[in-house]
Amino acid sequence: MFNLSTFVSYVFAVSFTPGPNNIMSTANASKFGYKKTLEFILGVSIGFFIIMIICSYFNIILFNIMPKIKIFMGILGAGYMIYLAVKIMQSKENDYREKITDKNRGHITRTRELNLFFTGMTMQFVNPKAILYGITVISNFIIPYYKSNISLIVFSIFLALVAFMSTSCWALFGSLFNKFLSKYRRQFNIVMGLLLIYSAVSISGITNLFNK
Repeated sequence: MFNLSTFVSYVFAVSFTPGPNNIMSTANASKFGYKKTLEFILGVSIGFFIIMIICSYFNIILFNIMPKIKIFMGILGAGYMIYLAVKIMQSKENDYREKITDKNRGHITRTRELNLFFTGMTMQFVNPKAILYGITVISNFIIPYYKSNISLIVFSIFLALVAFMSTSCWALFGSLFNKFLSKYRRQFNIVMGLLLIYSAVSISGITNLFNK
C-alpha cells in the first residue's frame, strides 16, 4: 500500500536540505536577486522533471526484467537515505558556507552565465544527488504501486514542483536563510536526519517483519 506520509517526508526532507541546486540558488540570488535567479530556478525544475521521467522508465524496465529486484532496491534506497541522514546530522555550521565560498571562487559572482535557464537545466544531468534521489524515490515509493504513463508524469511534475519550491525558498531567503540556519543549524539537521531515518526504516521492509 502506498505510504503517503513516508513519501512526503522523504521528498521534502531531501529536497529542502542543502545540495548543489539549493546552494547555487542561494549564491545566485545573493548576487543577482530572486527575480534574475528565477530563470535559473526554472531551468533546475525542468531539468529535474526530465531526470524524474528518465528514472521512472528506467525503474520500470528493471522491475519488468527482474521482479525480485524490488527488495534489493529497497535495501539500497534505505542505505542511501541513512547515509544522507548521518551526513546531515554530522554536518557543521561552516560546511555550507565553505561550499558557497568555493562556488564563489568558481566565478558565480562574476558572471551571469551560471545563473541562466540552460545552466540550471543541464546541471541536473551531472548532479549525483538528483539522479540518486530520482532512482531511490521512484523505485521505492512509486513504481511498486503506479506504472501508468499518466501516474509517472503526475508524480514527476509533483517532484519537480517540490524542487522548484525548495530552490525558491533558498533563493528568496538568501543570506537571511543562512543566518537562520546558523542559529538553529543543529536542530534543523537533527530534524531532517530523523525524517530520513524514518523514511529509510519504512521502505526497508523491516517493519513488515514485526507485523507478521
